[in-house]
Amino acid sequence: MSKDALKLTDKFGRDITYLRLSVTDRCDLRCTYCMAENMVFLPRKDLLSFEELDFLCAAFVERGVRKIRLTGGEPLVRKGLLPFIKLLSRHLDNGALEEITLTTNATQLHRFADELVDAGVKRINVSLDSLDREVFKRLSRRDALEQVLSGIDAGLAAGLKIKINTVALKNGNATEIPAMMEWAHGKGMDITLIEVMPLGDISEDRFDQYLPLTEIRDELDKTYTLTHTALRTGGPARYVKVEETGGILGMITPLTNNFCAGCNRVRVTCTGQIYMCLGQSDRVDLRAAIRSDNPEVALAAAMDKAMINKPKAHDFNIDRKGARPAVLRHMSVTGG
Repeated sequence: MSKDALKLTDKFGRDITYLRLSVTDRCDLRCTYCMAENMVFLPRKDLLSFEELDFLCAAFVERGVRKIRLTGGEPLVRKGLLPFIKLLSRHLDNGALEEITLTTNATQLHRFADELVDAGVKRINVSLDSLDREVFKRLSRRDALEQVLSGIDAGLAAGLKIKINTVALKNGNATEIPAMMEWAHGKGMDITLIEVMPLGDISEDRFDQYLPLTEIRDELDKTYTLTHTALRTGGPARYVKVEETGGILGMITPLTNNFCAGCNRVRVTCTGQIYMCLGQSDRVDLRAAIRSDNPEVALAAAMDKAMINKPKAHDFNIDRKGARPAVLRHMSVTGG
């Protein structure tokens, strides 16, 4: 079989080169836009083992995936993650993978920063929505800001390149965004703003949370000089340079500016379900393929099926109070 034939290419001609792999649905925070306070997490027996996750990753790498991002839930709460990353790093050593990255809330980062670097991780994303202790506690339902900031400092000291991801919330952190941007840039970190997404039933109405990033951009333009940059990091963010701080500001706009035309990624859950689109419910069961009598053949067939079923775009919309979420599963189920 030729190298081109091995590629994962969907019916719209988009090559899949980016895998977002969830290693757990569990998290030690309960962010209000992400999950309910009293979440029911999966039984541990339902999760793919690290051996199965490694088998899965190898199959994706063989078919052209060049970047793997490990997500959760909070990935660092799963025991055994660091040896797994070290195992994956063989694909970095032989040049098949360009990078292994991680998205974390940083509550555990002070424990693992040096080990992540030793395992081959060079950069991570940290989800952080406020620098105000009370606001952070209200948004995450946990009093853990000091722990998060310590984790970020430990990551920087270990040599990790850190990007801050901040979900813009109308009644949550809107007034903090300029200060958070200056704080991040002052520490040599880029920051990306994200529109809230209608995933899963939560206690709050997302119409009350939703803040279009066009409004944030308009406000920032009054104070800062934002210059377009062609920077791309493999995901959907579009970036500007903030001349006054010298830092980079990204914006992910799934609602105000649909970015699906260039989608190069798929998400696989910790139970082996591949979601071809974050905003759709269609999925293919890779776990069944991995646990079949002929896992290599079955997995290849399941991946091909996923490419056929990958949709052109998502259907995110937040236009009225009381609307049902676009999909019922929580973000932590799919992988952040």
